[in-house]
Order: sequence, then C-alpha cells, then structure tokens
Amino acid sequence: VGATTLDEYRQYIEKDAALERRFQKVLVDEPNEEDTIAILRGLKQRYELHHEVTITDPAIIAAVRLSIRYVTDRQLPDKAIDLIDEAASLIRMEIDSKPEDIDRLERRLIQLKIEHEALKKETDDASLKRLAKLEEDIARLEKERADLEEILRSEKSTLQGAHKVKSELEQAHIDLEAARRSGDLARMSELQYGIIPALEKQLAAESNVENMEFTLLRNKVTEEEIAEVVARATGIPVSKMLEGEKQKLLRMEEELHKRVIGQAEAVNAVSNAVRRSRSGLADPRRPNGSFLFLGPTGVGKTELCKALAQFLFDTEEAMVRIDMSEFMEQHSVARLIGAPPGYVGYEEGGYLTEAVRRRPYAVLLLDEVEKAHPDVFNILLQVLDDGRLTDGHGRTVDFRNTVVVMTSNLGSDRIQELMQDGRAETAAYDSVKDAVMQVVTRHFRPEFINRIDEVVVFHPLLKEQVAGIAEIQVELLRKRLSDLDLHLELDPAVLGKLAALGFDPVYGARPLKRAIQQWLENPLAQEMLKGTYPPGSTIQVRLVGEDLAFSRKAPGEENPV
Repeated sequence: VGATTLDEYRQYIEKDAALERRFQKVLVDEPNEEDTIAILRGLKQRYELHHEVTITDPAIIAAVRLSIRYVTDRQLPDKAIDLIDEAASLIRMEIDSKPEDIDRLERRLIQLKIEHEALKKETDDASLKRLAKLEEDIARLEKERADLEEILRSEKSTLQGAHKVKSELEQAHIDLEAARRSGDLARMSELQYGIIPALEKQLAAESNVENMEFTLLRNKVTEEEIAEVVARATGIPVSKMLEGEKQKLLRMEEELHKRVIGQAEAVNAVSNAVRRSRSGLADPRRPNGSFLFLGPTGVGKTELCKALAQFLFDTEEAMVRIDMSEFMEQHSVARLIGAPPGYVGYEEGGYLTEAVRRRPYAVLLLDEVEKAHPDVFNILLQVLDDGRLTDGHGRTVDFRNTVVVMTSNLGSDRIQELMQDGRAETAAYDSVKDAVMQVVTRHFRPEFINRIDEVVVFHPLLKEQVAGIAEIQVELLRKRLSDLDLHLELDPAVLGKLAALGFDPVYGARPLKRAIQQWLENPLAQEMLKGTYPPGSTIQVRLVGEDLAFSRKAPGEENPV
C-alpha cells in the first residue's frame, strides 16, 4: 500500500508508467462534516487517556465546525484533530503547573516577607506598627495559600483516580481483543463478564465525582477551549464575548466619534458591520463588510479606518494599508497577487495576498482607489463577492474575516462647485451624494459598485466640526510635549482662532494641521531650542489681539513668567 499526495503522485509516480500501472489508484477524498465528527468520536478515548482530561461532545462538534470556517489552508480530519489535541494539552499543562491564584498569592507573600525583614531593623513607632500589620497580612495570606493548596491536592487526586480507571478499562478492551483472536475463551469470559463491567461501574462512580465544579482546575475540553485555541492560532476572535466586550461594541459609535468628528453615516455603517461579524450574523462567504468612502480631501476617510483598527485591535498597526496610487500601470496589477511562474518576483508572493494570509482578521484599507489601473478592480470582484483570492502560487487566500474599506476623492470637484455657489453650509447632503454618485458610476463598472455593501459619502466639514478636530490635534501635541516633560495650557480663544485659521470647506481638516504647525508648533520649537522652557515647566498660550502670546509657568509658580 502506497500513500502520497496528488502533487507528488504527478511529480514522481505518473512519470514512470511501468511503476504506475502496477498500482490500483484509490482517490481518498476529504471527509465531510458528519464523517469527521464520527472519526473524532472514535479517537476521543485515546486522546482522553493521553492527556488525562475529559473531551465533551460539543467540543468535538465545535472543533469540526470552527476548523472548516477558520482553518482554510488544511484538510479535515487533520485540522479538527489538531484543535482537540491542542485544547486538551492546554488544560493538561494547566493541571500540571501552578494555578494562577496560588502563584499570585506566593508573589505577594514574597514581597511582604522582604518588607518584613527590612522593617525588623527599625525601632521607630511607625515602623513597629507597620511590622505588626505586615505580620497579620503574612499570616492571613499563608492561611489562604494553605487552603488553596489543599483544594488543589484534592482536585488533582480526584482527576488522577478517574484516569487510572480509564487506563485499566482501555487495557482490558485490548486484552479482550487479543483473547478473541487467540481463542482463549476462559480469558474472554473473565474479561467480558467480570473485569470490564466492574471497571465500567467504578468509572461511572468516578465520573460523578469528576462532574463536580472545580475551583482551581479545568478538567474538561469544551467548545470554549476549542474557540480559545482557534482565536490564538488565527487572531480571529471566535470565543464567547465577555460582558465588557459586548458593552464596548454597543457603544462603538461613541468610541469612533472621539477621533472622527461628524460623518455619522460612515461611523454607523462600519459599526454595524463589526457588530454583525462578532454576533455571528455576517454572511460566512463574504468579507465582514466592504465600503467605498467618497468625499473631499481631509474629511476623515482614512482617519476612520485608523480609528476602526485602533478600536478592534488596540493599535493602528493592525490595519493592512495598500496605497492604490502605486498600482497605476497595467503590469503592476500582478504585484497584488504575486508574479506568475517564470517571472521575476514569483517567490515573493503578492502585496495584498501575503498581507491577508499573515493577518486574516484585519481592516483592509485600499487608499485612493480611483488612482489604480482599471484592471485592479477585476481582481477585487472575487474578494468582494466570495471573500477569496488565489495568489500566484495557486494558494487560496481567505478574505472572509476582513473589513474591506476603499477610499476615493471621486466627485470632490462637484462638492467644490456646490460650495463655490455660496451654499457652503446649506448644500443638502442628498444633492451632494447624488452628484458624487453620478461621477462614481461613470468611473467604476456596475458589477464592481454592485458588490460593495455600502457607498458612503462623507460630509464637507463645518466650522464647529473643525473646532472639535482642533481640540483633538492640540491634545496630540500635548502628548508629544508631555514626553518631553512639558505641559501645555491653551485659552479657549486660542482654539477658536486656530479653528478659524484652519477652516477651509474645500480642503477639509488638513489646513487646520498646517495652521497648528505655523502658529503653535513653529514658535514653540524655536523657544524650546533657545532653552526658554526647561523640563517640568508649563507653557501657557493666550490670544493677544490677533496673535498668540506664549509664557512660561515654572513648577510650583502661580503666575506665568
């Protein structure tokens, strides 16, 4: 019997016709979901004996379903068996190592004992009082640790007793098969009617004890442990949401609005896509969400993507960003999925496919998408519709756990025209959106627009929104100054002045950044180089006439210098 893969068969066996015809080919297909569950149920007892834990039936079903959904680069039953194996070994390691509660107590005891030894040499009243208090704390913690260690010993002995019976029962079944093959009827009778029923009865009694709620140890592999393993391996949060995460998702709009001022439609659309995904209602055959953000420059399209990555992963670096202006030539399209065989760069893989293979759960930002060559959109059709893409090596890359966001400045000239007509703040959002969509439908093919979940047109920024952005930008400057041990205090009038200087309905928030650089950062940089502001001092900025006045308040001083 020979076993090989299809690729190796083609490479080594098929070339040798004389060798090939001496074998009968049997194609072994990947088992389906039901067959895999049956296979795992058959292997369950072996893994329980090996890891000395109990594997529940819901864990087996979860292993099969989650491996089909999230582990796309391997085959059943291998990937499902691996999940069971890893989850069981995780629990076994927890049983063998010191529980976290006891470890934390021991660390605290060591700290208190070090302090106790140091205070023994002191003779003043305060030290003696502290010493007495420490001795009480040490005695209390020692008792807590002793109680926990007693519970741990009891739980471990319970688990070991059940495992010993399971091992004996497994050996009895092996001996029964051996006796049946050798025709030893006396031994068969002894095992089948004496030893095995007695062991099964003993195991049932041990199992009742094993079903108790344990305080320190986990002794069962459940669907939660399987989800934990999948989440750790793929980075995709598939485990049950804790109450804190549910509350965080329910107020997602509020969190995003701390960084993105205005743009309620865009923030709502993105938040709803994430909530659908985490609650399990998203279509499993498509990306979690696909959006086309349209609008004038500097209104927060890219900033919203950064805020989303920060919200989901606590870092902006989790965003896969591809600047589509780098793909303006037709030949550069191949760089997204990798060069074909025989071309330079074949071994390197594609920019897009490699980034998503390494980080399958991510915010995928395709920035300035209208700058790319039209052939790029042919590649994106499969991503938006089926959540998959095949790279230059023939590997299928899974996009079903990404949020795809494309940004574009298409139609921004129409927005500028509407504003130059004198309707800067009164231009109706619907009329602006209609005008922009006319431009978009001329630029993109209908089949591309039809595959996008939502086309979101960003509002031009109003004066009060620019004032809110000014506060965010100044807060970022404060953080940079605090790293240099300097503090910044601004009068409200200064913020109003900066917002007025930076307000430009055509160019969005970027003129505000330039105004802050010119009026605030440049003078500050000069004064810092002169040594006007030593570390620890507070910089106060006031509006005097039409100019900004800077003054220093040293540590502990009431009036600025």
